[in-house]
Amino acid sequence: MRFAPSVVDFTDVTSPDTPLLARQLIRFIRSTIPLAEAMDLQLAGLDDDSLTLFAPLPPNVNDKGCAFGGSLVSVMTLSGWALVELALRQRGDDCDVFVGESTVRYLSPVWTDFTSVARLPVDASWSSFFRSLDSRGKARIEVSCVVPGDGDKPAATLIARFVAKRRAAPVAVAAATH
Repeated sequence: MRFAPSVVDFTDVTSPDTPLLARQLIRFIRSTIPLAEAMDLQLAGLDDDSLTLFAPLPPNVNDKGCAFGGSLVSVMTLSGWALVELALRQRGDDCDVFVGESTVRYLSPVWTDFTSVARLPVDASWSSFFRSLDSRGKARIEVSCVVPGDGDKPAATLIARFVAKRRAAPVAVAAATH
């Protein structure tokens, strides 16, 4: 799978507060998703084209002593979700984000602490995602996530389509004046 760093361009959405917002997002994930807290999910990196989450092996181990497949897919899904959610928050968009579909491949066992790197594939773009969101109130974007393995080979991959829908504005209730 080929990635083009210039395709994932946070230029329109980044600010000096991006690292702070990313840390706040991870705290939000850990406080609202009990599994993320139990997995000891942590922010490992953030740059112009990717977001990386870290999970230590001990709370994510299976009966064979390697990383549990459910933990691998969870960290990959959460890293993809966090990439999309962070871009929306940076832009000031209030949306519900969920995974619409995903495909995971387990390629080799993971015997140590692990990370998941999320980024957009070459053929996806933030600009078309935000244009769709602005015009329709919802948008879809594909995200690729990789748990690195030995050398240049991934241990696991996930391709997911995330959907963002604008939250409905609160309905103002007129006060009855009698």
